[in-house]
Amino acid sequence: MAQLLARQEFEVFVTYHSFGLQESDESNVPVPYPDDPPEYGRFLHIRPGRMDFFSAGHTHSAHVAVETWDGAPPVDDTRGWEEQEEGTLTTAGGELVFWDMGRSEDVVHLGETGGAWGVRVASSGRSEVAYLAEQGEDADSVEQYLLQFWRK
Repeated sequence: MAQLLARQEFEVFVTYHSFGLQESDESNVPVPYPDDPPEYGRFLHIRPGRMDFFSAGHTHSAHVAVETWDGAPPVDDTRGWEEQEEGTLTTAGGELVFWDMGRSEDVVHLGETGGAWGVRVASSGRSEVAYLAEQGEDADSVEQYLLQFWRK
């Protein structure tokens, strides 16, 4: 059974319904965030060195937990996830940073080197964020993301 190696938690700013997570060294990203955005409404878009997330709200902060595992983790079905998706992220290095309108100071540490990483992304609070945004109310930290990474 896979073991959890590390867990980091972040508050990420969402703008225009999206945020990104990409290589810390931008020279390793063929198309940096926010260039070439994915189709509007697509929950997760993975490309070399970069992941784009579509949020249910326009402008707010979202809580993001990032876990690194020594193998594929068990699916977390203890929460009411509204969206879940899996894929593979290829990185040149072991550090990623969040992006909204600019680069975040927050660094996600996956490991000492790059390579292929399995990733599972789950999100909850999406319906509530959409409703609050429609009402013009504060939606900070309502939307939750869980990103689980493991070596492929």
